[in-house]
Amino acid sequence: MKPGKTGIPRIIDAFGYSIKGLKAAWANESAFRQELVLAIVLIPLALWLGEGAVQKALLIFSVMFVLVVELLNCSVEAAVDRIGDEIHELSGYAKDAGSAAVFVSLCNMCLVWVLILASKF
Repeated sequence: MKPGKTGIPRIIDAFGYSIKGLKAAWANESAFRQELVLAIVLIPLALWLGEGAVQKALLIFSVMFVLVVELLNCSVEAAVDRIGDEIHELSGYAKDAGSAAVFVSLCNMCLVWVLILASKF
């Protein structure tokens, strides 16, 4: 077993690390800031536009998924940048794949919103 805190103290520490990560992403990543502002607008809109719990959940999840993927992309970029400044094919691939993941999550969000809104009108 990995040494360290367990139980409630571990959960409290993990929560603190999560808040620290959100603050770092806000401070250092303009894409995260833009997507978070978009989420702040779209999530209440999802609650208003969604018909029933399933539609509301799909609309909200598609927005939250973009934030999750962006945070993972930020972590990949930070790890690659930590390794060094030299140009390397694998570093470029890691960053490009992270960017592609964000793009796919944004496409998914748009598709979910278009399909649900189209069914309303």
